[in-house]
Amino acid sequence: MARSGKPGRIKQLRQAYQVTKKGDPKIGWILLGTFVFGALVGTALFILIPPSWLAFDILSGALIGILALLIVFGRRAQKSQVKQIEGQPGAALAVLGMLRRGWKTDQMVAFNKQQDIVHRVVGPPGIVLVGEGNPVRLRGLLNSERKRHQRVAADTPVHEIIVGYGEGEVPLGKLARHVQKMKRQVKPAEMTDLLARLRAIDASRPNVPIPKGPVPTSMKGMRGNLRGR
Repeated sequence: MARSGKPGRIKQLRQAYQVTKKGDPKIGWILLGTFVFGALVGTALFILIPPSWLAFDILSGALIGILALLIVFGRRAQKSQVKQIEGQPGAALAVLGMLRRGWKTDQMVAFNKQQDIVHRVVGPPGIVLVGEGNPVRLRGLLNSERKRHQRVAADTPVHEIIVGYGEGEVPLGKLARHVQKMKRQVKPAEMTDLLARLRAIDASRPNVPIPKGPVPTSMKGMRGNLRGR
């Protein structure tokens, strides 16, 4: 049988660890401490639960330690990745790539010469326009895109988000969670019709060049590594 060419699970985790360590140098000690603490607590709990078999209790405690390690690693890996890509053009797109099934993300539905960018996310809350760049210039871009989308999807809520740390803005590290927590207003059965309407908007857009500069994809790569893809 031919190999798929995908790296093994252990290799994926090693790569994820190496990338994470660039932004979180103490990750090794933190993971070691997490494992030891989780294993000790788990073993103690199993010893207190009769009947007690020492070998089984130690093994069970070690498994709890590994589970705690993976949970902490996943969270710190995501935080480290966000820190490393913050400020790069397309960073918001990389974070939005972490959204699970039921969401459709379209990159750079609007932008200007100054590389202010608007991405579009379609999901349970409706249409979410996400802008990254200068907040003052983005307001004009977002307003224009909102009107454009409302012309073909007047019955669908259109939300606007500006990524940043100013008043009313959403920090990059909280972007995916913020979008996921938005009120659900579109049913899955309505998504097909909504996406068809949006394709009409995309088809009418002028064929303009994409802004220069790399769009970071390390967040999606990290997500794949952690999930074993």
